[in-house]
Amino acid sequence: MPKDNAQELFPLVDETGKVIGSATRGKCHDGSKLLHPVVHLHVFDREGRLYLQKRPEWKDIQPGKWDTAVGGHVDFGEEIPSALRREAKEELGLENFEPEFMESYIFESSREREMVNAFKTVVTAIPQPSDELDGGRFWSREEIADAMGKGIFTPNFESEYRKLFL
Repeated sequence: MPKDNAQELFPLVDETGKVIGSATRGKCHDGSKLLHPVVHLHVFDREGRLYLQKRPEWKDIQPGKWDTAVGGHVDFGEEIPSALRREAKEELGLENFEPEFMESYIFESSREREMVNAFKTVVTAIPQPSDELDGGRFWSREEIADAMGKGIFTPNFESEYRKLFL
């Protein structure tokens, strides 16, 4: 069964997003609350439906829940736009898209603190989830509203969806 690489190196950032050091994935996710950057891409179709990915059961955080279409860590030494395009290609096979920056904010859970860099895009191609995911599909606004607060989505997705789209 696949597993996250606890030795993967992430940049550490201050609250403005400036890189101030580095730490491993394991250290960033062990409750240390070391602030590290991530990218999120909200993928819409032309009808306004939002694509969500299903997290595999082997993930170290929020296994088996539905989440933002693309979400991933920025590698140490990598720029935000490069990380966004790398993750979109790795997770959904998306290459030709125009990301629109929405906002950066800090998300904190019991295990970690992330500097989230949120983007959105509209696609005509159907995303092709990689084996990093347990699939995905487009959801209507009504389906998302009905599922909110029921443990179907990750807490991070729910808070970000409320912040950016409600």
